[in-house]
Amino acid sequence: MSAKIIDGKKVAKLTREEVRQDVEDWVKDGNRAPFLQVVLVGTNPASDVYVGAKTRACKEVGIQTDTKRLPDTISAKELKSTIHKLNNDDSVDGILVQLPLPNHLSAHDVIEAIDYRKDVDGFHPMNVGRLTVGEPSFRSCTPAGIMELFKHYSIPSKSKHAVIVGASNIVGRPISILLNKEEGEGKATTTVCHKYTKDLTRHTISADILVVAAGQPNLIKGEMVKEGCVVVDVGINRVADETKEKGYTLVGDCHFESVKEKASWITPVPGGVGPMTVAMLMKNTLLAAKKSIYPE
Repeated sequence: MSAKIIDGKKVAKLTREEVRQDVEDWVKDGNRAPFLQVVLVGTNPASDVYVGAKTRACKEVGIQTDTKRLPDTISAKELKSTIHKLNNDDSVDGILVQLPLPNHLSAHDVIEAIDYRKDVDGFHPMNVGRLTVGEPSFRSCTPAGIMELFKHYSIPSKSKHAVIVGASNIVGRPISILLNKEEGEGKATTTVCHKYTKDLTRHTISADILVVAAGQPNLIKGEMVKEGCVVVDVGINRVADETKEKGYTLVGDCHFESVKEKASWITPVPGGVGPMTVAMLMKNTLLAAKKSIYPE
């Protein structure tokens, strides 16, 4: 048995096309184009790559965007002042502060400074709290993208056992909430594993759906997965590889070759979850412009 591939590039392209058409209709109705303001602190090469991908996606779907580049020496007070100005700027629909931030800045405090109605990343405590209790909210883009993949491929989660490896506020916790919700598309029984979990294999081997977001290359091997499991690999890790021009290769948190022999469906790395994250950001920015989540 070899797993069928969950093609994130393909589904992301379809999602972006839907957003592009919706933006076009929105503007035809006399509204201005949605506007996403990106805030980039410091010079992190990986962050530059991510921001570039988001900027290109905005251009493709008709969303206006700008990147405000700030020095890595900026103080928390100065950064929050910048964010507050954007909060009060009616021409800005969505605000995205690219993570990670320099060590002297608290990501939690900075995220909380963003107006939750412009929090298109879905990280603000208001959005996370509303997600938890089933109220309309901006969904964190990666978990929302995973649910969109399940929907596209008609992969059921109802009554399944979903195991999430990794308990971050960005992926692990919100995807556990989405999969566990009684209303909507979830209805799974969920187990969340983390670095203090004893005997990880005992949990992963019982999963019907396994979502891995631990940031640890090749953590999950084939023998840790049961036959027919749906595997979603959120990890993207650079591993040294002298045979590659760049000197590294990208791998996920799962050992793809061994896991795909056991799984029924699997996301590749790259080309799985990553493209969906950017596509869902586009969707959230349009929702912010329309004020669909938080009507005035």
